[in-house]
Amino acid sequence: MHRIAVLALEGVPPFELGIPSRVFGNAQDEAGNPLYEVTVCTADGLPVTSDAGFTVGVSAGPEALAAADTVIVTPTHAMDELAHGAPLPQPLTDALAAIRPGTRLVSLCTGSYVLAAAGLLDGRPATTHWLHAPEFQRGFPRVRLDEEVLFVDDGDVLTSAGVAAGIDLCLYLIRQDHGTGVANRAARLCVVPPWRDGGQAQYIDRPVPEPTLATTTATRAWALERLAEPVTLGELATHARMSLRTFTRRFRDEVGMTPVQWLTAQRLELARHLLESSDLPVDLVAHRSGFGSANSLRQHMRSTLGVSPIAYRRTFQPASA
Repeated sequence: MHRIAVLALEGVPPFELGIPSRVFGNAQDEAGNPLYEVTVCTADGLPVTSDAGFTVGVSAGPEALAAADTVIVTPTHAMDELAHGAPLPQPLTDALAAIRPGTRLVSLCTGSYVLAAAGLLDGRPATTHWLHAPEFQRGFPRVRLDEEVLFVDDGDVLTSAGVAAGIDLCLYLIRQDHGTGVANRAARLCVVPPWRDGGQAQYIDRPVPEPTLATTTATRAWALERLAEPVTLGELATHARMSLRTFTRRFRDEVGMTPVQWLTAQRLELARHLLESSDLPVDLVAHRSGFGSANSLRQHMRSTLGVSPIAYRRTFQPASA
């Protein structure tokens, strides 16, 4: 079983602290067995006070970090001084030093401050909550900060933006570990969308769209039923009964990406599901997911996931590959 240690810090927001336990706790195999063991710990094993004013008691200390396969650092608003050169508290420094090499490191929201202050993000791409991005960049100039994405996957180190982006990152990790079927079921149990791409934009100081009864929701549902067909941008706008310009603008306001980007992402998600759950030839997977040809599917998977369809299938169906 994959062991996850969730590091609770002084001043942790309760919502974010609960995300890993809830999301990973809903990841099960086909027999209903849990796939992750989640332990909430602190750097010294002592309780911490949340930013809501109540005390959080934990069952473990730094030994949980040393035994973990994945360590998740939760956010805190009690360590703003880290961005101004203040050192990490010694118990936290000692606890981080106990983490085994090769352990997957994850930060949620401003948990990135801790990883950055420990030098673990130097020279690496990362993100954090957009509101704190200017301060973060000034305090940690060696981090390649991207403030406009929901999360960043840099292999063994992953960082997310604020609040709900932590849910997105946890679901993404389940998908990477066990495939879309397990991740989608975990998402349904949490009553959240099963997938938002990490490259999707955070909503950063953008004007709120004018209130209107017209949305693109129905058109998105219509498009999802026709992923195998060559749906054009004009057809989407016509279905939504909007001009092309209005539809494109409203779609981006609602979804955070262009209609073409969204459609490609949904087709890629369908292709991944078919590769994981069926033995269909790659040509047929490409056709059913709307990519038209195996070559087109291959190009999209390589640019997005860094693997070919065959290699992806081999990861989730090693016996049949």
